[in-house]
Amino acid sequence: MSQEVAFAFSRPQTTQLVTRGAARFFVDLGWAPLLEVGLPNGRRADVLALGPKGELAIVEVKSGLDDFRTDLKWGEYLDWCDRFYFAVAPEFPREVLPEGPGLIVADGFGGAMLLESVPAPLAPARRRSLTLAFARLAALRATGA
Repeated sequence: MSQEVAFAFSRPQTTQLVTRGAARFFVDLGWAPLLEVGLPNGRRADVLALGPKGELAIVEVKSGLDDFRTDLKWGEYLDWCDRFYFAVAPEFPREVLPEGPGLIVADGFGGAMLLESVPAPLAPARRRSLTLAFARLAALRATGA
């Protein structure tokens, strides 16, 4: 008699795994990701990644359908990045996601881009301000300050 084992992850575990996989995906592309980054509008990006040409991407991690349906703040990130992505676990029902944002499917080991984000280039002054804030945060985190 064989027993089937179902692996169920809680929302915090799923969030952690998807966040890690999305960050690793950006590292593989040559980008530098930071996790849990406060933005000037008071929001917190799950992942803010700085690309090789200075471009900025924000990733909003969704742990499940309930998380997506109850958390409608993602539109407030669009003014703070060149590209915006949702990152979800492989089992997430992708048909509920809106058009426009990119889509990364990730687990604890890495991720894959299923849909590229529609680019919306930042104004130069905003890019400079965000890039400096990114660099300062990365340096402070690296030193443990």
